[in-house]
Amino acid sequence: MKDAEDTEKWLDALRSVLPVEAVKVDHETRAAHDHDETEDLHFLPQAVVFPATPEEVAAVIKIAAHFGVPVTPVAAQTGLSGGALPVKGGIALSTQKLNRILDIDVANFQATVEPGVINQVFHEACKEQGMFYPPDPSSWGTSTLGGNVAYNAGGPKAVKYGVTSAYVLNLEVVLPNGEIVWTGANVLKNSTGYNLTQLFVGSEGTLGVVTKIVVRLLPYPRHSYTLLAPFESAERACAVVSKIFMAGIVPSGLEFMERDALDWTMRYVDGVSIPTGPNIAAHLLLEVDGTDEETVLREAEKLAELVEAEGATEVLFAQSASERDALWKLRRRVGEAVKKHSIYKEEDTVVPRAALPQLLAAVKRIGAEYGFKSVCYGHAGDGNLHVNIVKGDLTDEAWNGPLLKEGIRALFAEVRTLGGTISGEHGIGYVQQEYLDLAFSNAALEAQRAIKRALDPKNILNPGKMGMDKAYE
Repeated sequence: MKDAEDTEKWLDALRSVLPVEAVKVDHETRAAHDHDETEDLHFLPQAVVFPATPEEVAAVIKIAAHFGVPVTPVAAQTGLSGGALPVKGGIALSTQKLNRILDIDVANFQATVEPGVINQVFHEACKEQGMFYPPDPSSWGTSTLGGNVAYNAGGPKAVKYGVTSAYVLNLEVVLPNGEIVWTGANVLKNSTGYNLTQLFVGSEGTLGVVTKIVVRLLPYPRHSYTLLAPFESAERACAVVSKIFMAGIVPSGLEFMERDALDWTMRYVDGVSIPTGPNIAAHLLLEVDGTDEETVLREAEKLAELVEAEGATEVLFAQSASERDALWKLRRRVGEAVKKHSIYKEEDTVVPRAALPQLLAAVKRIGAEYGFKSVCYGHAGDGNLHVNIVKGDLTDEAWNGPLLKEGIRALFAEVRTLGGTISGEHGIGYVQQEYLDLAFSNAALEAQRAIKRALDPKNILNPGKMGMDKAYE
């Protein structure tokens, strides 16, 4: 009875600082916020709130801190590591209403946005003014800039232009005590004190709730060429990646897709068909861009010659913008297609790019040893391979059992041996935290937990994530 009484108290407190319609406790709304795109996991929050200003976010956090109620920041729920799962119940704090592009400052090549802005919407708004915001995760049509900041999202363009952290100049953040702070300054150089901005980028909502984002922009590259290169050997396709950079070419996109990934995607994407011979094992999707068309064309031709010399067969040159868009549509829909085919666990491995062939071979060897099938694709230019372990015909017992976890641990151990780490862009969230000991020493983990304790002494912000609960044991 006391728990119910306490819940009513903090719900009443929320209703006193937010509009009535901004506090939802009906089952439909709560169920809509009990999951993200991670496997088939569901955790029901007790309430969902929709603040529309930083001050309203701060008021929610102060109430949560007072009553000791967990708060899970929720953006578009497109994450793949369980970061937006309200595993401790409490409040799901949606950034849906914080969705304005506040300013695109063309003269200074920067913009100020709220966290609920959709990545693609922002990208296109910048393009209209000749500006370019490069980070473009595959979920760019639905994922938000706040979520991208929380997980330091990358995407296909990261190989040339870098990930989200390379563009964030300053953040407005609500701290776990409800105070609103700016972390830096709207300038390109800043060595004033600790770099709090980069501390919050990638912190997965465990240290604060981002309410404004200031990013730097680039001039929009006016010309690009896209190629699709099929290979009869997946490992040979991976081996080409390093040689491309050794030849002095820096693609704006360099993606790897196993045959199954492409075949499955074409079943679910209407109007797109790529001819694939029976012996084709994998494809590389390549793109170059720039401001001078002749220079970009020469680079594309050089790229085609190189991949053909390394074993690619019948390289497809996109002849129009529609063909280029179709190829990228296929790549961006791979994850969705795999999920429609089967429940899956996506392991976001990353290694130095020259080690990609060894990583792919290890994935298949470990899968055979531990009894799982995998479909691989990812950002080959970054050495970032998404290993999708599909449930397929596995029983629930095998899928949730210790042998599969042992196999994933063996895979991550191999990644570390190759000089990589266990997440390139999806974060640790809920599902990967048990493997953190492979990525960090005890001292490094304790340093991170000390930061969490200092900023969030009551552990109210996104508890149950990133191994941070151990900070309070």
